[in-house]
Amino acid sequence: MAHATEQIRFCTSRDGGRIAYAVCGSGPPLVWLGQFVRHIELDWDSPVWRPWLSFLSRRHTLVRYDFRGCGLSDRDGVEFSHQRHVEDLEAVMDAAGLKRCILFGMAGGGAKAASYTVRHPDRVSHLVLYGSPTCARLADHPTPKQLEEAETRLRAIELGWPNALPAYGHFYSSLLIPDAGPEVFHSFNELLRRTLSAAQMVALLRGYWQVDVREILPKIGRPTLVMHAREDSTIPFEQGRRAAALIPDARFVPLETRNHILVESEPAWRQFVDACNDFLPTESTKPNNSAPPLADDLTVRERQVLELVAEGLDNDTIAGRLGISPKTVRNQVSTIFSKLGVNSRVQAVVRARDAGFGRKAAAGDS
Repeated sequence: MAHATEQIRFCTSRDGGRIAYAVCGSGPPLVWLGQFVRHIELDWDSPVWRPWLSFLSRRHTLVRYDFRGCGLSDRDGVEFSHQRHVEDLEAVMDAAGLKRCILFGMAGGGAKAASYTVRHPDRVSHLVLYGSPTCARLADHPTPKQLEEAETRLRAIELGWPNALPAYGHFYSSLLIPDAGPEVFHSFNELLRRTLSAAQMVALLRGYWQVDVREILPKIGRPTLVMHAREDSTIPFEQGRRAAALIPDARFVPLETRNHILVESEPAWRQFVDACNDFLPTESTKPNNSAPPLADDLTVRERQVLELVAEGLDNDTIAGRLGISPKTVRNQVSTIFSKLGVNSRVQAVVRARDAGFGRKAAAGDS
């Protein structure tokens, strides 16, 4: 189930596909392009992803979304190309009303985040690349042996989807989290099957394995943190080292683990947390010409409404709390947006919490 203060919405990508996204937490906005085995409706119940969500939303407004073909996003008739993935990120950024944010790209999400940063440098303040490839396994004239290995992996995944036998059913999970405990491993395996089908999984991986971002990485002009597991069996450590070498002034943090996806109980989790805390800004990163200061001319009622908006409540709930009609709340929210100089609820929440509204909700997120 979703976090208590989290709201799930949908936006439309350029090709018409519907993308599900969610927002929670408070502070500077951070858009997380996580590993694709996630489902925004189920992630808070996952022992794999709950620590990630709690950490990333502790000091930031966390925006995340289900990749096309996965979770609550459209699954049928989906094109899994790099261009489409970047367009999905553009759609989420626009729908959430984010003029500038931190981008956190994980695994295949790193290539999307890097491409977006080069295309829209004014909308990214900081970039984090975690376990991301610079050149995927089929992107640079693969040898016959590499092609055979890739097809073998895909075939094992296809066989494993409906099969509970560990030899097949646990194949992909064992690549990503080989040192996870039984509970974490089983939970991740089940989430994998609820996130997307075998056919979608294979199509998505084929698309990922064609991506090469080596030419664009030197064009990144934003502060960048690169982290990579030293014994990653999914995306080799050399890929992360190469990314850090190509991006101007990038910080590089090797993580001492075999897990592609960190679990909270391992020592490398502390490495990860410390590196992020040292790198990520926790105060506004908006440019000087961004939205004006919080308006001083809000009425008493508008301030009451804004307080509840900042706590993450929807219009119907606010109407019930204040004893007014939902239509009146909608009108007041529209007026508040105008006075704050914002055009979305996400922006209003960020601005309001920065000004001290919604402290009860913010404390509950920590």
